Amino acid sequence: MSTRSTHWENVYATKGETEVSWFQDSPAISLALIKAANPDPTAAIIDIGGGASRLVDCLLQEGYRSLAVLDLSANALEAAKARIGPAASSVDWIVSDVTTWRPTKSYDVWHDRAAFHFLTEPRDRAAYVERLQSAVRPGGAVIIGTFALDGPEKCSGLPVQRYDGKSLAVELGASFELIETHSEIHSTPWKSTQAFQFSRFRKI
Repeated sequence: MSTRSTHWENVYATKGETEVSWFQDSPAISLALIKAANPDPTAAIIDIGGGASRLVDCLLQEGYRSLAVLDLSANALEAAKARIGPAASSVDWIVSDVTTWRPTKSYDVWHDRAAFHFLTEPRDRAAYVERLQSAVRPGGAVIIGTFALDGPEKCSGLPVQRYDGKSLAVELGASFELIETHSEIHSTPWKSTQAFQFSRFRKI
């Protein structure tokens, strides 16, 4: 198990879903950006670093039928499965590090809230973009949320890389066209605030 995997397994083994800073009762901005990409109910949607996030619950309720969640932590995915109940059997749960994962299908929507910003090494970011290139179909949507330029410098004890829409576009490269960027102030469960940016791209 990699150091990264060990870290996140420990986080989810020792903390409940609502005891982590990134907990959201309702992932409103993620849902809005996915809907803005206008995917068909049969569109293949993957949530990268989804952990125990409630986005998959909301997408199931919205009628999307081809969903996948990828995370380093099996503990996190088990927590999500237990919460969702029988409907969880229709979701593809993938325990993997996105930088070493081998996609076996193409996706119409790639969503990532707060996974990419943990990749502080250029080689890890390059590996992520490689997977993005191979996994997202032409015309597909890529939605990435990270800490904004004025956001925290660390999360869960780890350093992060902060972005705005333009700097994120540079990282992803010319194959991805920036469509829109939104700012969000996230309120943690203990009522501190964190500045995020969410950017939606289209694969050319």
